[in-house]
Amino acid sequence: MSEWWTYRPENFLLFSPRVYWRMFELHNAALWPLQVLALAAGLIIILLVAWRPRSAARWLALLLAILWIFVGWSFLWNRYATINWAAAYVAPAFAVEGVLLLVSGLLLDGLAFDRRGLAGWTGYFILAFALAGQPLLAPLQGRGWASSEVFGIAPDPTAIVTLGLLLLARGRLLPLLLPIPVLWCLLSGITLRTMGEPQAWALHAALALAAAAGTWTIIRQRGSPQTA
Repeated sequence: MSEWWTYRPENFLLFSPRVYWRMFELHNAALWPLQVLALAAGLIIILLVAWRPRSAARWLALLLAILWIFVGWSFLWNRYATINWAAAYVAPAFAVEGVLLLVSGLLLDGLAFDRRGLAGWTGYFILAFALAGQPLLAPLQGRGWASSEVFGIAPDPTAIVTLGLLLLARGRLLPLLLPIPVLWCLLSGITLRTMGEPQAWALHAALALAAAAGTWTIIRQRGSPQTA
């Protein structure tokens, strides 16, 4: 029997890359044409944040809440858990994120979208990548469109879009909304990196950009003079 220190992360994988991406193909085929509606919802999110950031907070929080709960149930619970037992324990966290988004959208001053500056531009960039760029990674890597990850259908782009939106947001409940998307991006990024998939960089880059922009904003706010 091999000693424990001789094991590498890939030794603990319960599935191969082929099985993993085949799962997305089956999931996309089962839900088609919901992908079109999900992408339309992503476009609506960007338009609402850009044009009506203050009045649209409740609608944005409601839409995100529905999508987090849907992805947790349809993908993690019903699909991913069939090849990875740990997904069954992660699925409730997606439901929790959905409830937190719903509560933050309903409460007064729970969430508002009015961020400007570096955090705002970074948020828009992350949004654009998750909605338009991430679905392109599958054909660019030779897997074909069938295994593309789409916002509102797959967990990775849904979490990345949420990170982008939270960079654009203010509110007293904001610290409660960040941990689950961040932890999912870390977990999924580690899984992809263990499989040797270059797509892992997308999750790592989104986290790094969000952390850098958020830290810079906090430093600027603390360093700015207080107004009377």
